[in-house]
This record gives sequence, C-alpha cells and structure tokens, in this order.
Amino acid sequence: MCAGCRHCLLLRARLRVTPHFWPSIHPVWRRCSSVEYCPVCSLLAPCHPGASTPTKCEPILDRTLRAAQVNLTVSCRPDRPAGISDRMTRMLAKPDSFDALPLPETSLRGLFRHFGPGMILMMTGVGTSHLLTAPAAGGRFEFALLWCIPVAYIFKYYGFEMAFRFTNATGRSMLDAYTTAPGKWPVWYVLVTTLIQAALGQAGRLAAAAAVLFYVFSEVLGLELSTYGLALGGLSVGIILYGRYAAVELATKMLAGLLFVSTVGVYLFRPAPLSEMGHFFTFEVPGGSWLIIAAFLGLLPTGMDVSLQASEWGKAKRVGMGRIREQLEQEGYARPFDPFASTKSDLTVDVSTLPEHAQEYCRRWFRIGLWDFSFGHVVSAVLAAIFLLLAAVWLYPSPVEGRAVIGEIAGIFPPAMRVVFLAGAFAATFSTAFNYFDGWPRVVAACCRNLFRTTAALPGIAVHQLTEAHRGTWSSEYNVYRLTMVYSLAAAVLIIAGLPRPVFLVLVSSALAFFIAPVIFFLNLYYCFTVIPKTDRVFYPSRFATWFSWFSLVVFTGLTVVVIIARIYQPLVEMLGG
Repeated sequence: MCAGCRHCLLLRARLRVTPHFWPSIHPVWRRCSSVEYCPVCSLLAPCHPGASTPTKCEPILDRTLRAAQVNLTVSCRPDRPAGISDRMTRMLAKPDSFDALPLPETSLRGLFRHFGPGMILMMTGVGTSHLLTAPAAGGRFEFALLWCIPVAYIFKYYGFEMAFRFTNATGRSMLDAYTTAPGKWPVWYVLVTTLIQAALGQAGRLAAAAAVLFYVFSEVLGLELSTYGLALGGLSVGIILYGRYAAVELATKMLAGLLFVSTVGVYLFRPAPLSEMGHFFTFEVPGGSWLIIAAFLGLLPTGMDVSLQASEWGKAKRVGMGRIREQLEQEGYARPFDPFASTKSDLTVDVSTLPEHAQEYCRRWFRIGLWDFSFGHVVSAVLAAIFLLLAAVWLYPSPVEGRAVIGEIAGIFPPAMRVVFLAGAFAATFSTAFNYFDGWPRVVAACCRNLFRTTAALPGIAVHQLTEAHRGTWSSEYNVYRLTMVYSLAAAVLIIAGLPRPVFLVLVSSALAFFIAPVIFFLNLYYCFTVIPKTDRVFYPSRFATWFSWFSLVVFTGLTVVVIIARIYQPLVEMLGG
C-alpha cells in the first residue's frame, strides 16, 4: 500500500474530498475524515484506476457499495495506521448487521397489526372528553358548539404529529430533547404539571369509568363511586405492571373496536338532522359556555401533554429508529446521548449515511407511525361529533352533570340500545383511565431519567432492560414509574371520594391541560425543526407542514389567551372591583 493510502485513511486528514467521489466513500470515512482526489482513491471509489499491491491485509465491507451489490475489499498493512482507533478498526471489520432488520408489512391487515402509539393516543382521549365533555356541550347548548370539534382537531394536529415525527426520526423521545434546554426548564415544567395531572386529571378519568359501573350495579350492590374507582384502578395497575407496553397496546385495540361499533350503532338508531351540520362552520359562543369551550380545545382529541406520552410509547414499541438507535450510537452512525452533557445536535441522525436497507426500514416504520396517528385522529374526531350530536338530539336542554351523568345519557335509549351504549361508554372511559395509568407515570419516570443522575444510571422500564439493580434501587426509572402509578391511583381515589362530581373534575382538568398546551406545542415544533436535518426529505416536515404548524400554534395560543381572559382575568377584575 502506498503512503497516500495511509493518509487517505487518517481520521484527521486536512484535505477535502472532491464532489465526484463523495457519494462512493464509505460512510464511516465520510463522517470522520476527509480526503482529496489522489492516485489511491481506488480504495474509496472503484471507478478510479491504479491501486497498489497490498501486503497481508484484512477485508473491509463497504456499506455503501453493498447497497449496490458490489463488494469491495480494502487492504491495509497489518499495523494499524496512525490516527485510526481500535474501535474504528473493529467497526470497519464488522459485517453489516442492518440487513437482518425485518421490513414491516404495509397491507391493511399488516398496518392494523403494527398500529400502536397512535391508537393508544386516540383511546386516551376518547373517554372523558367524548363521553362527558361532548354530551355536556350538546345537552346544555345543543348544536352551537359543534365548531369546536374541527377547530380543536385541525389546529392541534401538528402539535401531536411532531412528537411522532421526532421519535421516528431520532429514536429518542421528546423529553430527551427537552432536557437540552437551558436549566432543563421544560423537563421541570412537565414534571410538575404531570404530577398534578396524575392526581387531579386521573381522578376525573377514573370517576367517569366508575360512573358506568355505578349506574349498572348501584341498585344491586349499593357501593360508592370511589369503590368502583378503586377496583378499576387496581385492575389497570395490575395489568400494566404485568404486561408493560404490550398489555396497553392489546387492551387499547380491543376497547377501540368495541367503542367504534357501539357508538356508530347507537347514532344510527336516531341520527341528527342534516340541517344542523352547518354549525360545524358557524362560530358561536353561548353564554356560560367558556369552561366547556376550554375543555373542548384542551382535551380534544386529548391534552397536548399526551404527545409526550405518545413519544414515550413510540420509543417503548422498539421499532424503526427506536429499535436501532443504540446500535447506531455503538457503530458511530449517531452520537451517544448523555442527558447531562449532550446538546440537541447529539440527537440528530443523518439517515442518508445509513445502509440502504436500514433507511428503508426506518422509512416504512415512519409511514406506519403517521398512518397510525392520522387514523386515530380522524376516528377520534368522528366519535366526538357523534357524542355531541347524540346529546343535542336526545338530552337538550339538560345540565348533564353529577355522578349520574352516565345513567342520564343511557336512560334515553330503549333497553337493547342501552346495553350497546353502556358497552361503548365503558370501553371509552376505561381505556382512558387505563392508558393514563401507564402514560403519566411513564412521563414522570422519563423526566427523572433526564433530571437526576441516580435515575439516569438505571434507565429503562421494559422487561429486557431490567436487572436486580433496577428492581432494588428505589430511584431507578422502573421504580419511579411504579411509584408514580401507585401515587396516581391513591390520589385519584381519594379525590373521587371527597369530590364525587365527575363532570366538574373533567372540565377542570381539561382546562388545566388547555393552559399548558401551547408550551408543549411550541417545544414539539421547535425541536423537530432544529434537530431533524433540513436535507432529510422523509423526516423533515414539508413546506406546508412547516407553515401550517406555526400558524396552528399562533391560533391555538390566541384561543388560550381568550379563554384565560374570559375565565380568569375578567372574573378577577369583577371580584376586585366589587
């Protein structure tokens, strides 16, 4: 091998490669070094003639040329060239293991089997917001608030979508990105608000699920609402701790099917008149409707903070970039991420440097993730509209409140349809409480993983990540996750016992979610646009997505300000003035 070849392989070479040969250079050298066109470039670009005769050597598998089914053997002297680390030598000698990645099936059957985080996100919202907030809007104000549904779903779409996009593009969760902010303030912000929601918000969700059983069994068993809440909460926690993410995904799909069939069946029994559908496009604010509007915009399809849960669920599913991120870091395709030392640039993965098979693997799972989310988003919007229309047709005028709210709605149907409605109602409310028992503790654990070194030293919740140290150390991410789950259950049951008004609980927790949503919305957009490479045509948002997402943030923030003025500022001024 000539001396020029050795210089071509130096990691810290000072020369620059010519554009003609750039695409053919091994991705490891493309990232770590740079060379100039010289007579030995045949080692890097097979189109250039004239390589020196090698002495005893070791083969190096060129990943770029493997994609084109061309095998290239690069030879070097037995003594490793200066500047090449042992780790780099092992990387070059190691066969490409990414070809073993199974490409997911994209048929309709395959898509549904692969759906997960998007369905969980849908069923997390299709519960109290649909079964209590939507009927409250229809029962009190008839069709006047139908416009809230398209506004909430359209202008919140990219706030959620960016969380899915980020996780699929980086293999990391949104909270990993939040931790790179100065002082980690977004992580502290999320931790505090999530601990509040895990108690107050979960009380509203659990009360709604318990209300279904309270209506069905109250005359026979005579138990309190809080007793049903404790039973359902204990069942949820037991299932989740036993089955982890897989149990959440399976339960979600089963409950989603039951909910959709029962809801559509009940609606077709007596649909709303077509003449009232114009209210979807007519802006109207009846007197006394601001709290419901805030609840609608805050919790349809669900609170924006749930996008952080969806990001953690996407990571837990371990497919696409989430599956290979650790391997990419080990083999030098991505930088290792340290929550206490890394910057947001360390989250970036340049997908163009990956082997072609790995690129296709990540692209397919990204498309599946977007279809998963979009499908759930549309179904959730349809169900929200159906529940509001049902209440407007059957209940108006009615206050729709108190612990008997489920019975009030169920009582409007004949016995046969009542059973169908109650089945769907239980599927909706229980799925919400069930998913939140996993989602909020998962977010709290992720926050602690990025805030405290003792938790970061023992990361992971999945079974394959756990060791005796994870189980025996109270500050491990796994134990923080479990302790938060117990805290959420205990706090929710105590709140239900002391304040047995599920509609009020849901409206208040929904309004809280609405007030913190613009901050989460902004952070999701910011990190997507600053971490994902702009040259990445697959993962980086399109021009339309870019402009409309920022416009949506402006509109959504404006609505937040209006609600704050109407619900907090004006009453405060009137109270002080009085």
